Amino acid sequence: MARSSDPTRTRIIQAASELFYSEGIRAVSVDAVAEKAGLTKKTLYYHFRSKDDLIAAYLAARDQPNLALFKRWFEEAEGALPDKVAAIFTNLARSVRHPKWRGCGFLRTTAELANLPGHPAIKIGAAHKKKFEGWLLAAFEAAGIRDAGELARQMLLLLDGAFAVVLLHRDAGYMETAGSAAHALVAAALAGGPRPNGDSGRDGIRRPRRHRNARTGVR
Repeated sequence: MARSSDPTRTRIIQAASELFYSEGIRAVSVDAVAEKAGLTKKTLYYHFRSKDDLIAAYLAARDQPNLALFKRWFEEAEGALPDKVAAIFTNLARSVRHPKWRGCGFLRTTAELANLPGHPAIKIGAAHKKKFEGWLLAAFEAAGIRDAGELARQMLLLLDGAFAVVLLHRDAGYMETAGSAAHALVAAALAGGPRPNGDSGRDGIRRPRRHRNARTGVR
């Protein structure tokens, strides 16, 4: 198998990404990908054992860039934690209005492979969503929010629910409405006070208390 840094492999993935995202994985043949990449099908199969292997590589290539984009929107947003979370949805609403937007590539691929739950692409998609949830969980825990795990799951449900409804209606307003709901949920969670084992510092950020070990007395 060629290395992931191989420029030919990268070229194939880029061609597949454009076609799979715009047309769907079922509608695009290996021949079409090879043609767009300007290669022979034999060369494509040298780098990818099958179309399933290529589909998995397509989603894997979207994983880190998508997460990095969400994090950048979050970090660059002004305001408190609720505003930063809502900014993810606000920026997605702008993406929705782009004529080439076709929804969430992970969800669309999963829908097309619904009868193949063990497909490697589905595992990659599930891992991607868990990473998003885990990142928000860490942010909520750092803020001392009670039930941070539940809140992180609610954010993921709002996000993916918005992806589905917006794709159905082609109305970016649903993404903005999801952002307003996310803002309200995070604000309410912050107003609920720190976790039972947390306290607030001078900067208002809630941090977990360090408990004395009953046996050793060490904190």
